[in-house]
Amino acid sequence: MRGPVIGKYPSSDGNGDVGAGNGIIKYNRKCRDIVFLVFFIAFWIAMIVNSSFGFNQGNPLRLNFGLDYKGNVCGGKHSDFDLRELELKYWVNPNQVYQSGMKNSGVKLSNARTICLLDCPIPSEDSLNWVCDYPEGDIRISLDDWIDMNYDYFADLTPELRNTSLQLQGPCYPVIFPSVNVYWSCQFIDRPSNVSLTNWKRMNGVTINDDMVIDKSIHNSINARSSVLKRYVADVGKSWPVLIVCGGLLPLFLSLLWLLMIRHFVTAMPWVTVFLFNGLIISVTMFYYMKAGWIGNDAISPIIGEHDPYYHVTSREQHHIRAAALLMTCVMIVSVLSSIAIVRRILMATSVLKVAAKVIGEVHALIIFPAIPYLILAVFYMIWLSAALHLFSSGEIVRNDCSTNCCAYDLKAKRVSCDDCCGYSIHYTNHIAASILFHLFGCYWATQFLIACSSTVIAGSVASYYWARGESSTTIPFLPVFSSMKLLTRYSLGSIAIGSLIVSFVESTRFILEAIRRRLKVADIMPENFIKRMMFHTSRFCLKGIELTIKSVNRNAYIMIAITGKGFFKASEIATNLIISNILRIGRVNVIGDVILFLGKLCVSLASALFAFLMLDTHKYKSSHNKITSPLFPVMVCWGLGYVVATLFFGVVEMSIDTIILSYCQDAEEHQGTAHYAPPLLIETFDEQNEVQRIGQ
Repeated sequence: MRGPVIGKYPSSDGNGDVGAGNGIIKYNRKCRDIVFLVFFIAFWIAMIVNSSFGFNQGNPLRLNFGLDYKGNVCGGKHSDFDLRELELKYWVNPNQVYQSGMKNSGVKLSNARTICLLDCPIPSEDSLNWVCDYPEGDIRISLDDWIDMNYDYFADLTPELRNTSLQLQGPCYPVIFPSVNVYWSCQFIDRPSNVSLTNWKRMNGVTINDDMVIDKSIHNSINARSSVLKRYVADVGKSWPVLIVCGGLLPLFLSLLWLLMIRHFVTAMPWVTVFLFNGLIISVTMFYYMKAGWIGNDAISPIIGEHDPYYHVTSREQHHIRAAALLMTCVMIVSVLSSIAIVRRILMATSVLKVAAKVIGEVHALIIFPAIPYLILAVFYMIWLSAALHLFSSGEIVRNDCSTNCCAYDLKAKRVSCDDCCGYSIHYTNHIAASILFHLFGCYWATQFLIACSSTVIAGSVASYYWARGESSTTIPFLPVFSSMKLLTRYSLGSIAIGSLIVSFVESTRFILEAIRRRLKVADIMPENFIKRMMFHTSRFCLKGIELTIKSVNRNAYIMIAITGKGFFKASEIATNLIISNILRIGRVNVIGDVILFLGKLCVSLASALFAFLMLDTHKYKSSHNKITSPLFPVMVCWGLGYVVATLFFGVVEMSIDTIILSYCQDAEEHQGTAHYAPPLLIETFDEQNEVQRIGQ
């Protein structure tokens, strides 16, 4: 059965009359999929409300820095004290820390008394050092003087306050254990100072437990999954200059350079792309090896600042970077072997790219057009990232409900208080978790929506070029890119919204199911029955196949939307019928062309990741305040941003090829198997492939 005619497709109102200049792209259209456009607008109103909640409630400082005994965030400015210089969290009472590491003790580390300091205190070599509470009440010194005194005003205390300090009830506490700055928390070293411990005993201080367990609870707290996730998110926020350069500007330059080289050196570009891809993926893998400590001496370390070189602390970040290095090794091997396997097919891809290069040469605005969605995405990502940082830190600071038997001297009340010695924590509700998931989904949908809009505009411009080859050049609208943009924004935004929503929903579902699978695997409750295990693993591949199929159908549906003005589902049906009826003719050419373009996108994104590694390796991101705990997340974000930018610009070539091939199929159907409007180079490409297939049979 003969398919619908694209070149002379009936207008959207059902009138088959073709007016002057309307035989190529139909302009007599009507709005499609309005319900989904209304839903899209409502979704973005909800996104604005959700982000406003984050900006009002969040404080990104909470992602890195801890809370003190007053519930203040270290490193922040508060009504009582300006703690902007005091970023380190220090546990002042060693016995509380010890008890929190004991099983069945009932004491939690979150209830141990903490204070914010400029640096981790170290025991004295000939006397006893103290860390005292913030100066208030009768302690009439400024916070700056307190810092200059190394937090020690024990000598100025009254006999009563000295006695409470010797009972570990404050306001001053002895420095018995050395400590080291591990991710802005002072990690105790389980080697007490003999001099300090002797002086403490001479002063008749209470017994201090010096068992090795004292450092375990702090270490476990620092390496808790929630703490690691917060630090990863904070890393992305602190590395915003790297994101701008390596995730925005660099991929923009490389993508434009690639398009220009495709325009002028199309024959060589597939070979250059394959060789560059192999070199870049090997280089990025080597950087992962360096940060994992397997090459050189530049491994990531959880310790900030100078420390004893013989003292080592392990962290989850180190394990994660090593796992990433192993994963990259597998990806590198598979990628290199796959790229070698397609070398024999590169000539076929070159022919298709030549056709796209010719289109770019004639419709000059195509190279510049992706800059419009690029700028929109850049502004959106900056606002979205800022909102994400606030959402991740938007919990409420509350005093813990504990039954710990402890007392501490209150300088304001001038007495020992045993009622409010519980610590503070940041309380996260299910509402916040839902807000974060909603925010992440909104980012993915917005990205897919803008990419789809860009693809549709490009498809409309290229279709104008293709269907005008047999007619006067005046039938191509002036500046076809802007003409296609006008049609999109006026009639088809709803269709783009539903298409991008379907891709986002399927991708998000696959991600959630994969996360559940990992949790089941960790919990060791995977299906034991062989058939159930086969079904479990098969479902993963089926879902991935559905995702790839939907993406392919969507891309071709956008082409039909640009040409016919139909709704998303009708356009998908038309595109699918055309592809199925011509699969043997276009399959191999299209696949090889897509592979080369995919490798090109990976080249741009890998270059972004490589330069991100280099920027993060500078002193700025290794110093105390701006230290990146691990380059893993910032590099991954730059990698992803680079791929999105490359997708926008490479979409010019990708959509040009797909639009011309779909137009070729309909053109051939319209003219009894011979494409009347097709460029000679495209006809030669298909003829060569058909000849190869005939000989192979």
